Amino acid sequence: MHLSPDEIIFWQYGFIKLNVTIVTTWGLMGVLVIAAKLLTRERSTVLERSRWQNLLEIIVTGINQQISEVGLQQPQKYLGFLGSLFLFIATASLFTIVPGYDPPTGSLSTTTALAICVFVAVPLFGIQDQGLASYLKEYLKPTVIMLPFNIISELSRTLALAVRLFGNMMSGTMIIAILLTITPFIFPIALSVLGLLTGMVQAYIFSILAAVYIAAATRARQPAPE
Repeated sequence: MHLSPDEIIFWQYGFIKLNVTIVTTWGLMGVLVIAAKLLTRERSTVLERSRWQNLLEIIVTGINQQISEVGLQQPQKYLGFLGSLFLFIATASLFTIVPGYDPPTGSLSTTTALAICVFVAVPLFGIQDQGLASYLKEYLKPTVIMLPFNIISELSRTLALAVRLFGNMMSGTMIIAILLTITPFIFPIALSVLGLLTGMVQAYIFSILAAVYIAAATRARQPAPE
């Protein structure tokens, strides 16, 4: 039994390693790119549309609605980033029903990378919306004394995002692996279905938290309602 897909190494040359996490991450990104290409190659603007286009529009509309409900006034501006986060984590969870598949989100390195993406995106969107000077002033509010605490807050929430996702995704995989050794095969399958639901919830929570952080970074410049 392995605690992380990082431990399964396919090839190694010195300190350079090719493990399961790298293979499944790039494989998952390839699946998403190919699926996006296939689903959007024959888009229609008339009433009669394919089932796949209807499904794609439902997903995009739902993500847009969730982003706007968080408080971001232009959801299309953040759709690419937040939608990619959600689809990556959700698809990784979806493939957990495949026997022997280790989701990349079960590795702390992958969840840390996703959290770092949020960590970088928050100030980028904030600077884009407010300007560099205005955004940096937010770290000094309400007083200059709050500067180190605001910086610690940025770092701690990034760590919390990574550990939260890693813990929830790894725990489900570990429980299934343990049950397979001590219980019949049917019960772990039922638990895999429950783990799939948990993975979807984690994808939603991770994306919503990222949207909340971006909204907090961009809301300062938005005019108050009259």
